[in-house]
Amino acid sequence: MTTFKLPDLGEGLQEAEIVAWHVGVGDHVVADQPLVSVETEKAVVEIPSPQSGRVAKLFGEPGDIARIGAPLVVFEAAGEADAGTVVGKMPESAPAKPAKPPLTQGGAAVKATPAVRALARRHGVELSVIAPSGPGGTITKADVERAAAALQGAGPLEPLRGVRRAMARAMERAHAEVVPATVTDEADIAEWQAGADVTMRLIRAIVAACRAEPALNAWYLGRDQGRRLHAQVHLGIATDTEDGLFVPVLRDVDSRDATDLRHGLEAMKRDVAARKVPLEELRGGTITLSNFGMFGGQHAALVVVPPQVSILGAGRIHDKVMPVKGMPAVRRVLPLSLTFDHRAVMGGEASRFLAAVIADLGKAV
Repeated sequence: MTTFKLPDLGEGLQEAEIVAWHVGVGDHVVADQPLVSVETEKAVVEIPSPQSGRVAKLFGEPGDIARIGAPLVVFEAAGEADAGTVVGKMPESAPAKPAKPPLTQGGAAVKATPAVRALARRHGVELSVIAPSGPGGTITKADVERAAAALQGAGPLEPLRGVRRAMARAMERAHAEVVPATVTDEADIAEWQAGADVTMRLIRAIVAACRAEPALNAWYLGRDQGRRLHAQVHLGIATDTEDGLFVPVLRDVDSRDATDLRHGLEAMKRDVAARKVPLEELRGGTITLSNFGMFGGQHAALVVVPPQVSILGAGRIHDKVMPVKGMPAVRRVLPLSLTFDHRAVMGGEASRFLAAVIADLGKAV
């Protein structure tokens, strides 16, 4: 027998969620036949069989998380295997699960007596989310009981899966690594022609601003304490779906015309809706646009996902009374929020970038 392990899916991915099995125990499969669909980093990928043979055992159920290198399928020998992914024989027993790290609160170990910990287990309360009221930050029985009472009106625990799981991990990483700062302003867009394509105007303005202030179109490499400025603008487009947030990347937006970009954007939306976004289309962005104003809100402190150093947010377009040539006038304005990683970007650079965005958006064409 041979064991096929979850292969390296590239881009440093460490795990994948099993979505659906395409074979069952006892089935005879041929090389390159789809075995299983897995989801990782917001893309669903079919994993083909590395060989022909009969399936003797499957590991995991839909919804389970499998680590790279973990066993997926055991085959009865029926031909040569791919040396890169089929290895050895099944071990007699599964390796022991690593011990769970101690619960922490804000980086410190949770303080609670054994009796209080037992009470929390009975009530299904996670100690790490309880605000302690006891001496020296100790969680008390009353703390647990208050938390348990608050949970009575809540639904059952819903583990994050798929897109939401990937998003949560990206947000954790951003919170841990980035030093964020935000500047806001408004663009007067009263001179826009009727029916103007807001997204295309924002893309054009970002390109103009990247040329005026290249520091925002960059990656910051924390380990090396340095940055890399990008000559091309690869724009991540934050895309909201029921499953979670996708940020596919439009490549080389600085060298493409509006028609080509619109076609690319529509194709991207179709891929997102069908959950068929290739992993390479979710990687390599150099700056991100979030047009959250289509849902509501004017300004926001957005999240910069490393290694990028900036994200531009566009709020809800609205009318505003403002002075024009010394007289009050009603103008259409577009709120803008620029969040940047202050490790790599200075306030002056961010302000100049935002000013360049506003100047381009203020043009009639």
